[in-house]
Amino acid sequence: MDLDAYAAAHGHEWTELEALARRRRLTGPEADELIRLYQSGAAELSALQTAAGPSVVADRLSLTLSRARLRFTGAGRNLASQVPAFFVAQLPAALWRVRWASIAVLLVTVVVATSFAVWAAGSPAVLASFGSEEFRRQFATEDFVDYYSESAPSSFTGQVWTNNAFIAAQCVAFGITGVWVPYVVLSNAMNVGISAGLMAEQGRLEYFFLYILPHGQLELYSIFVAGGAGLMIFWSWVAPGARTRGQALAQDGRALITVAVGLMLALLVSGVIEGFVTRQDWPWPIKIGIGTVALAGFLAYQWVLGGRAHRAGQTGDLDEFEAGATELVAG
Repeated sequence: MDLDAYAAAHGHEWTELEALARRRRLTGPEADELIRLYQSGAAELSALQTAAGPSVVADRLSLTLSRARLRFTGAGRNLASQVPAFFVAQLPAALWRVRWASIAVLLVTVVVATSFAVWAAGSPAVLASFGSEEFRRQFATEDFVDYYSESAPSSFTGQVWTNNAFIAAQCVAFGITGVWVPYVVLSNAMNVGISAGLMAEQGRLEYFFLYILPHGQLELYSIFVAGGAGLMIFWSWVAPGARTRGQALAQDGRALITVAVGLMLALLVSGVIEGFVTRQDWPWPIKIGIGTVALAGFLAYQWVLGGRAHRAGQTGDLDEFEAGATELVAG
């Protein structure tokens, strides 16, 4: 084979392929042309290597083909470069999707917890089933308050964070079952209500709210969001719409599992407040105010930034967030 003649015959196609491979953006027809030129170039490289073996012409064509291949197969991006897009676009968009489901879980929890609190506080037989009068008195006057200061702040923070994060992750991961989230939500609401009832019996209901509110605002809402995400994954299986059930589960599962990552961070913040703020001998308005600011920040992230990411075309899907993030940051 005459390499010079072969290169002269096909060189204009290789040059065009090189130009398309280096171009930052391609139109539809240009992308089709890139693939066509790649296929013909691959056949020509095979002919070159078969007829002439290793050569400078073959090496240059091989490099051009490699660049072209990266354009339609995708090149890996540095993980650090994706972190800003994740927190600015993908995560808030995923949280935005579960906003109303989160509110629904919140309302159910409030209704159930309040019902159990009123039932327990007004029923001596119910209160007696939770222990003797002395046990209930000690719980309300000592144990409930001492719980927040009996361990070192750092170890207590780690303990409550890992426990709450594990519960949140379970709600998202096992939400598909349709029973795990209701079980967790109702159990949590019942425990909160019974604790409030025991405190009310001893005339110390205000301490229940004073010690719960600093960290509990963000902590409980994070669990509500996790429950909402789990229920939405379950609903995508029950009512997939135009998609198949497999497609619905895959798409919504990829998007909503992102919620678990965000909740790990939110629960870390609530754990720090519970470990380092709740126990402090500060005025209660300051401690509760810190918890309120933390919750307000999370709500702004979910409803304001999440809404903006949604309007930029984000769904929270791991496979779609890069394009939407580029548009969001640019806009």
